[in-house]
Amino acid sequence: MRDWNFLTNHGRALLLIAADPAVRLRDLAVALGVTERTAFGLVADLTEADYVVKEKDGRRNRYRVRTDLPIKDPATRDRTVGEVVDLLAERRREPRRTAADRAPA
Repeated sequence: MRDWNFLTNHGRALLLIAADPAVRLRDLAVALGVTERTAFGLVADLTEADYVVKEKDGRRNRYRVRTDLPIKDPATRDRTVGEVVDLLAERRREPRRTAADRAPA
């Protein structure tokens, strides 16, 4: 079976930026398994599409995800970036309980 990802690198980069607005390109590249040059291109694409706003913070960049914008995809055009990020972002909460977990002992 071929190796593939459920989300594109652009989507994965957006999720990582949403989780850490101060993420460095080097760390983004490592998390995505791409080169720093590719990570730079992904952030540039997201910035150009207005999904991400890049702001200087001293010598570093900070990013802000535009959660109010609609997703530019026919299947999800009625959803905002924020809704999709919330749905896909890693949560630091209790795992969902299944029916078996709720059954009386």
